[in-house]
Amino acid sequence: MVELKEDERLDYLLAENLRIIQSPSVFAFSLDAVLLARFVYVPIQKGNLLDLCSGNGVIPLFLSARTKGTITGVEIQPRLYDMAVRSIEYNGLGNRLHMVLGDIKDMPKQLGYGKYDVVTCNPPYFTTPPKSEINPNEHLAIARHEILCTLEDAIKAASDLVRQGGKVAFVHRPGRLMDIITLMRKYRLEPKRMQFVYPKAEKDANTLLVEAIKDGSPDLKIEQPLIVYNENNEYTKEIREILYGES
Repeated sequence: MVELKEDERLDYLLAENLRIIQSPSVFAFSLDAVLLARFVYVPIQKGNLLDLCSGNGVIPLFLSARTKGTITGVEIQPRLYDMAVRSIEYNGLGNRLHMVLGDIKDMPKQLGYGKYDVVTCNPPYFTTPPKSEINPNEHLAIARHEILCTLEDAIKAASDLVRQGGKVAFVHRPGRLMDIITLMRKYRLEPKRMQFVYPKAEKDANTLLVEAIKDGSPDLKIEQPLIVYNENNEYTKEIREILYGES
């Protein structure tokens, strides 16, 4: 059994046959996290992986189904950290998955420089607006806006933590593409793979996936676009496979 607090619920991660603790008033993961966990390269048999801005631990849980390596998640909000820890325990993954409560800016000194083979990050997407426009729910505001960490903070931390030749993968909004490329190169991360995600075939892209190599050589591959919904407003075959394991 798992202890659920306040309005928490236990949801299925169907394709991975796992469960995760969620709370609509605190945090519930989006498709973006699922896509990042599927997009990033991971070593299958072993490796040292790190997820920054982990929220309720959804990306470490997803990655656990793709690799036998050790996965560490970092989350600054105590409530979300606690949810992640309980989800890991519920799924019996405490031998491979670990959570750290803290600020990602402190992690290179705390966890070690150049220690990780793979670093992932689903950071806050939006710059901080005037206080009057910020979500009054502190948990949601911190998750969505660059209140406690900026895009540059996240990219710098990822670069410091990944080993030379290791991979760093981010999910973000296409409007920040130039910022992401500029900052990655500033911190010795060379973008090597990129994929745009479209809500529907006739719509503009609303999600960007990018993977870089620490001190890699310039050579960027743009992968086939990923479409979320078909003309009947149903998930496409590709998305159904990602979410439910359907072929």
